[in-house]
Amino acid sequence: MENIVEFVILVVLLAAGLVGFFLVVEALFPARVEKTRFAAQHMAGRSLMVGVVNFLFFGVIALVLFSISNDTTGLVKGIVFIPALFLTGILLIGLSFGLTGMVGVLGERILPNQPAWKRALWSTLAFSLGSAVPVVGWFLLLPYAGLTGLGAFILSFFSKPQGS
Repeated sequence: MENIVEFVILVVLLAAGLVGFFLVVEALFPARVEKTRFAAQHMAGRSLMVGVVNFLFFGVIALVLFSISNDTTGLVKGIVFIPALFLTGILLIGLSFGLTGMVGVLGERILPNQPAWKRALWSTLAFSLGSAVPVVGWFLLLPYAGLTGLGAFILSFFSKPQGS
């Protein structure tokens, strides 16, 4: 029983942290998040495919580089390790912007008439709780939203939102 209580507390604290994270990302980079949200909303299938392809491609390259750096020493280790960290960082940045856009899409769909901060708050909480559901949330919802968001982030560099 203690593990369940600890898990619930952990999920609530992580959800609260994500609310703040998504609000700050949207406040600091409104144009990029809006373009990502537009791509996720209007090109969901294409965004998912672009996200899967890029995540697998760059993820495999990063894993191979990490593996090579693990088997080497000295200067070669640093030379191989730095690009692996760079690729991982780029993927994390893309996933961050992508999930912020996906939370925005979710907020627009479930609370269309609320202020942006309320939409972000409630949609982040709903997404966090939905992603915490065993098996379905972990292996279907979270990867779908993350990969679609990553693809939307990549497509946001090539598409224009309406009104621009």
